[in-house]
Amino acid sequence: MILTIVTWLWGTRYSASHVNALARNIAKFYARPHRMLCVTNDASGIDAAITIIPDRADFSNVPSPHGGAFPSCYRRLRLFETDAGATFSDRFVSIDLDVVATANLEPLWDRPEAFVGYRDPLYPAQLNGSMLLMTAGARPRVWTDFDPAKSPAVARAAGKRGSDQAWLSYCLPNEATWGPADGVYSYRKDIEPKGGRLPDDARLTVWHGRPKPWTDGQRLAWVRESYV
Repeated sequence: MILTIVTWLWGTRYSASHVNALARNIAKFYARPHRMLCVTNDASGIDAAITIIPDRADFSNVPSPHGGAFPSCYRRLRLFETDAGATFSDRFVSIDLDVVATANLEPLWDRPEAFVGYRDPLYPAQLNGSMLLMTAGARPRVWTDFDPAKSPAVARAAGKRGSDQAWLSYCLPNEATWGPADGVYSYRKDIEPKGGRLPDDARLTVWHGRPKPWTDGQRLAWVRESYV
């Protein structure tokens, strides 16, 4: 089975250059057959080898329950449609543009579980939306039970933070996860406080929030070598 790697591009914070850099980074560290797919309505500048899926912008008008200064990513709930396989393939990874792989990704993405999520480094009782692996249609409740008028408040009342990741955490409380024990590190929490030194067992770093690998991260040799 060919694994599909899905990323998302909307708004003005990210660009085609970040999509292309992610694709090169993944190709360097994931040797198994795979294809890159970008969900976007602006494909200009994206490498022709990357498949483009139009962004329907589902729930894009639903604000983050934390206010307008925080990102709203509810459109990514589309991954959980019952027929998501027809759009994304039977097995896929969804991954943010601000990640940096630095070692073999096969132990992360060749796992057998129907769903694996990234355990939030700041709120370990919930998931972070930066990366997930799933079999299409495996967790339909995330899509079918989402009510844009009620669900964000329900997840927040349950103590979950974020937009789509709060709802994921509310619906999927006991799933398999990745974390530092798997070589998946938060740059902000695990690496930046230690002067930017990459742990020896790191496979992938997540640059959620600030800084970003293409700005401040360029001062670090291991970023420059991996993220080109």
